[in-house]
Amino acid sequence: MGTITQSAELTGSYLEAFSRLRQRTSHQPKWLRAQRQNAFDHFCDTGFPTTKDEDWRFTNTAPIARVPFSLPTDGSTRLTRADVQPFLISNAACHVVFVNGRFASGLSDLASLPPGVNAGSLAAEIELRADSLAPHLGNCLNRRHDAFCNLNTAFCEDGAYIRIARGTVLKAPIHLLFLSTETAEPQMIHPRNLLIAEAETQADIVEEYASLNSGVVFSNAVTELVAGENAVLSHCLIERESRNAFHVSTLSLQQERNANVVSHSILVGGALVRNNVHPVLAGEGGECLINGLFIGDERQHLDNYMFVEHASPHCSSKQFYNGILSGNAHGVFHGRILVHKDAQKTDAKQTNRNLLLSDDAQIDTKPQLEIYADDVKCTHGATIGQVDASALFYLRSRGLNEHEARGLLLYAFAGECIDRIRAEAVREHVDRIVRQSLPEAALFSAAGPEAGRSWEEVG
Repeated sequence: MGTITQSAELTGSYLEAFSRLRQRTSHQPKWLRAQRQNAFDHFCDTGFPTTKDEDWRFTNTAPIARVPFSLPTDGSTRLTRADVQPFLISNAACHVVFVNGRFASGLSDLASLPPGVNAGSLAAEIELRADSLAPHLGNCLNRRHDAFCNLNTAFCEDGAYIRIARGTVLKAPIHLLFLSTETAEPQMIHPRNLLIAEAETQADIVEEYASLNSGVVFSNAVTELVAGENAVLSHCLIERESRNAFHVSTLSLQQERNANVVSHSILVGGALVRNNVHPVLAGEGGECLINGLFIGDERQHLDNYMFVEHASPHCSSKQFYNGILSGNAHGVFHGRILVHKDAQKTDAKQTNRNLLLSDDAQIDTKPQLEIYADDVKCTHGATIGQVDASALFYLRSRGLNEHEARGLLLYAFAGECIDRIRAEAVREHVDRIVRQSLPEAALFSAAGPEAGRSWEEVG
């Protein structure tokens, strides 16, 4: 406890919240309680990251650190199915709904799940079969150096638990919906999701975060996804919280031999957002596609950190991220590819394209390659530009006004990412969200000679 005492001033209200949580979870297995304690100790040692940390050099976490967040105290909800309905994906295999970080059984729909799929609350699974989770829960995370993963491990109480049995093929997506409501005080929510897809499985999983009002909330989510041999999986993160929300999400992905995994990220909400994606291609022949779209305006800050780790030979990874920024929005793309010395025949590609629609919008893009093998093919590139003046002129010559033409071009730019979503129900759901997020950017009219500037290669 010495570390906690010495860091009380740094951690502020977190110390008191952790003490209360530790009492509530004192009945949990020893290994889980030790994991919580170690994570909190590491957080006390490191504190929140600063811009002096290389992986956070473009993002200031002070707006999160200085708010006295508290854990939700009431797990009940007065929400009805009608309140939740606008957020649901049509024709999903199931809807697993959480309100303020806690499973809402009355708002969820698990009745139509096919055999071979277990979906529900992680807290309930811990109560029933905690020891069976020990080989997976927390083992994929870099807890020593990641303050937000440490916070999540220390404070997580609930989240989604999905296990797909060997050989199971899901034709409809699983929808995990996390809703936040306004509370008297700023609240912090730490969902922990454990998704296990055994060998020869196929599934699409959507993990969505949304706000029902404009309350101040800090969502700090961690998802651990294990893809067994020859699994074919798609994971889609959708973040569309209020402009008073802080959101940090981490997807830690472990791929076994010949696993094929796609990660989609759609960021359109929040005041300060950080999206971490960390696939580890641990088995030979694995494939990974990381696809993302972020749309920001006003003073939004949207940070994307991709860390693709090639640990085995004959694996391939591709990254495609598009950003659309207007107003005073600030976007970040940091794509890191690490190829271990035994990962021969690696094929890795990284592309980041960005549209800046105002003079005050800003993008920081940083491709990074670390290669310790000698037989690889790795490429990266980034572009920054504005709406193509010649394409705009062409559309206007066909009868569209300027606002319509700009809107169409922006939608086509965003559509490059939407089209990579293979599941029709998920693609249509994302398409509706993106259409709702584009109008303000589409109506922006760039005046002056800079409007015709062409794409600029920066990497």
